[in-house]
Amino acid sequence: MLSHRSTRSRGTARRRRPRRRLPLLAGLLTALLGLVALVGSALAVTAPGTPAAAQPPATPNPDCTLRVPAAPLTAAGLASPYQLTATDAANGPCHEADPAQSAFVQATVLDPATGAVSVYDPLVVDRGTRPARAPVVPKLPAHAVVGIWFGFNGTNLTLRGNTTAGRCVNGTGGSVFGQFAYCNAPAFFSAARGAERTGRLKVPPLGVGRDGAPCPTTRDFGIVDQDQSDNVTTAYLATPGGRTAQRTAAATRALGPQGAVALLNGSDNLLLTAFVDPALGCTPWTAPDQADPGHSATSLALDELQAAADQAAPVALVPRNDPMVLGAGGRQSRTKTDLYRVGVDQPGLGRGTGTDPGDGPTYCTRLAAGAATRLAADAQLFTASPSPTAGQNLQDFLSQRLTASLQNLGCPQAAAPSTSASPSGGATGAPTAPGMPSGTPTVSSSASGAGAAPSDPATGMASASGAASVPATAPGGGTNSASPKSVPPVGAGTPAAQAAGGAGDPVGSAVAGSGAGGRTGPAPVGQASGGAGAPTFVPVGDVVPSPVPVGEGATASASAGTGMIGTATMVAAPSAKATPTHGRLADTGASPRLWPYAGLALSLLLLGCAARLLAAGGRRH
Repeated sequence: MLSHRSTRSRGTARRRRPRRRLPLLAGLLTALLGLVALVGSALAVTAPGTPAAAQPPATPNPDCTLRVPAAPLTAAGLASPYQLTATDAANGPCHEADPAQSAFVQATVLDPATGAVSVYDPLVVDRGTRPARAPVVPKLPAHAVVGIWFGFNGTNLTLRGNTTAGRCVNGTGGSVFGQFAYCNAPAFFSAARGAERTGRLKVPPLGVGRDGAPCPTTRDFGIVDQDQSDNVTTAYLATPGGRTAQRTAAATRALGPQGAVALLNGSDNLLLTAFVDPALGCTPWTAPDQADPGHSATSLALDELQAAADQAAPVALVPRNDPMVLGAGGRQSRTKTDLYRVGVDQPGLGRGTGTDPGDGPTYCTRLAAGAATRLAADAQLFTASPSPTAGQNLQDFLSQRLTASLQNLGCPQAAAPSTSASPSGGATGAPTAPGMPSGTPTVSSSASGAGAAPSDPATGMASASGAASVPATAPGGGTNSASPKSVPPVGAGTPAAQAAGGAGDPVGSAVAGSGAGGRTGPAPVGQASGGAGAPTFVPVGDVVPSPVPVGEGATASASAGTGMIGTATMVAAPSAKATPTHGRLADTGASPRLWPYAGLALSLLLLGCAARLLAAGGRRH
């Protein structure tokens, strides 16, 4: 019996002996992983910098797509970030933190029971990333009517995702507006007008400026440009790692010390509320900001409601030669013009007496005369005020903007007012006031002559009276269809008398200028159809202010500045942009500089475990 047990015991020992090799194998494998992690982390720590291949492209992709979240007109949908991605990945990526590609979303909310309005700015993030701070969930009243508008610092913004649920309009089939889109805007404006008629919604009066004239609106010919009523007043925060957050007081306190900057949308509305209004001593209409309790905000919808209520004749309405409403081949499109107009509370194109047919030459004449009158009357105030372009006062900025607008609309009044209010007539310097970021102008993707481009057959009209008369969605595929060819830019023009001249004024040659006539990156411009002598088109658009720093120090230093954008004050800043960083580790909020050291720690941990496993294996042997 003893012999039998002894034999069985020895057999069992022989069968179990191979298991003693497991600690040795595990130890060797762990040691190998630890060495690999150690070498890789050491190389990352000692690397001289980010390789050139990881840097953003020299020319940012101008065409991006924004994915609309589920139920976009609800509180949950408003608080769900929109996701930015490239329309065509072959042209490069799109990053929200790149000011040349930033997209912006702005909602205005109406309580139909009381007529109260509020503003909420939904957040935009890069697709596949998370916000730097979770968006604030708005508190919507019962049966709230929500309108959403979009702005873009690139060329063509396309909406995708839940556009049907949002009743979104991006343009017509195959031809987007460009930098503009909207969701449920006709229903919002219809409800707002109903609230006005019953006295529940009271639009504040414009007031009188320091010049003794009524304060301007987004439909004032002294203020508009080639593509009026576009873009929004939304601002976001962007971290050095490329993540974004709503620009609220709480987010500014949290992210400002980390180096966050404010991203701004180049916008006619922003130009009016943050630059022109302060220069004239006017106050824009604001409403409670649902993302930032205790603060108020401006919005495109509020600007348009006030313009519709109070702008005196002549009223500037989107014309048929506006580059954003041109159809396929650069042809004027009645359908696209009506779709744009109804999205900003303007009546559709008229056909009879007392209506506005969107006539290009008439718009040109009124723009040239109205802007010249405004620049002459307010020269002293504008010369003493800063503009969105660093180193340039508001008078020079608006003068050059007018020059380019007349050119891009194909207006015969191609000469602009003098860019100076000084007796010498030379270009004046910018006022020495803080609060002004530098910026680069954006350019519309198309242009056409006021009367040169043929019109397409009227295939339908969008009524401004309500949502039911407007297509709920418009296919957003494609780009703004007019594709002009590149020509040399023009700059400052001649005296104001020529700008207000008749339709027969010749188009003079011009030299390259600064401000609104230039652009970094691609500048698609072109020449109007219509034969010899047709005006040449130049870059024009809304200047995109560079990202500006936020935080206690920045806000304090800017207290003497001019523009209040959102809830924080704009301050001087270099033309730098955050380099986006993406991935799981980036989404944690950890600094990329810490990752190699984390790898070193992990490698040491693995080597320690390997040593223990090897020691254990050795003892068992």
